[in-house]
Amino acid sequence: MTEPQDIESANAREGQPLAYMDPDFLNSSDGRPIRILSEYLEPLRRFRRHKIQDTVVFFGSARILSREGAVAEVERLKGHARSNPTDDLQAQLKRAHKAAEWSRYYEDARQLAGLLTQWSKTLKQPRERFVVCSGGGPGIMEAANRGASEAGGQTVGLNIFLPFEQGANPYITPQLNFTFRYFFMRKFWFAYLSKAIVVFPGGLGTLDEMFEILTLAQTQKLAKRMDVLLYGPEYWDPILNLRPMVEWGAISAEDVNLFTRVSTPQEAFEVLRDRLVKYHLQPSHPQENRAPGIARTRAKVTPATDAPA
Repeated sequence: MTEPQDIESANAREGQPLAYMDPDFLNSSDGRPIRILSEYLEPLRRFRRHKIQDTVVFFGSARILSREGAVAEVERLKGHARSNPTDDLQAQLKRAHKAAEWSRYYEDARQLAGLLTQWSKTLKQPRERFVVCSGGGPGIMEAANRGASEAGGQTVGLNIFLPFEQGANPYITPQLNFTFRYFFMRKFWFAYLSKAIVVFPGGLGTLDEMFEILTLAQTQKLAKRMDVLLYGPEYWDPILNLRPMVEWGAISAEDVNLFTRVSTPQEAFEVLRDRLVKYHLQPSHPQENRAPGIARTRAKVTPATDAPA
């Protein structure tokens, strides 16, 4: 039997690359279906190899600094302002003080990820359970990966290729560091592997990710329970007032209970631990009791019509 590398070598000598090795084709619009399929199959292979059964996802702003980083920036700007007290520097210093205040969410995410990882490592399971997962970038994403790494656990980063920002943070387990071209394939892996979501303060990207998950929960599209924890009511309550949507009839009254508000790492950890044990420690379907344990998709909200993902 001819080995694949022999075919490839002969093909290269003839000057005509194989279709799956032709970068012009793979990066063309005609190659798009292959690129999309690759962003399903390649992560699937790695999750299987590293026995990742399921995850807990942390969402939040990429702009939140660690406490040490935020304090260092305040001190740097103070030094400049003393020698050159311009209006622009004063404005920068004001923003830096706000960033230092905001940095508590970085530290809280780091602590929560550590608590969750320490607990999950005590579970006597044949596969890795409830692995901390983030979008792979800075801010809250870095804090989550950092806390899990410091606790000695594996941790996943689902990064996205952007024209700006979003470099991978250094705390992701190297073998579980993914970069996606397509947002929708990245969202697939967020949604279908996670058993719970923790949403820290963030901006438009955080809201997009959260509402995607809330829609899946509201419509019961996924045949699993997925808890959404909203971290920091002092931030979120003025932003997420859904009562007018109930009054207008856009959502049902019970939809406002799709997420649980939490205020401290310990409170969030206890809610996560109790619900993960109650609803997910013993998977309800064989499809979720493997690595990776991809959730089923419902065609209709009846057990008889649950279909594989």
